[in-house]
Amino acid sequence: MDYKKGSEVLPARLLKEIQEYVEGSLLYIPKKTSKASWGSKSGARQLIDRRNSTINTLFERGVSIADLAEQYHLGEDTVRKIVYRRK
Repeated sequence: MDYKKGSEVLPARLLKEIQEYVEGSLLYIPKKTSKASWGSKSGARQLIDRRNSTINTLFERGVSIADLAEQYHLGEDTVRKIVYRRK
């Protein structure tokens, strides 16, 4: 986060208006753009979604949770969360 002096970056009329609400305090002004969801830029979210879909398919075909956990290097509790999660 970058700190800037309000009097250096804001027009005088806007600074006076802000001082009506907050004076002598730090004020956070969020960015205009919203933050991208986790993994959306790198593609990690899509990879995990595909993996989970495959795990669900294999489970429906009768592969045990223990076998899926070993095959995908996950804990059995994690595999249970994947296969029993409501869709």
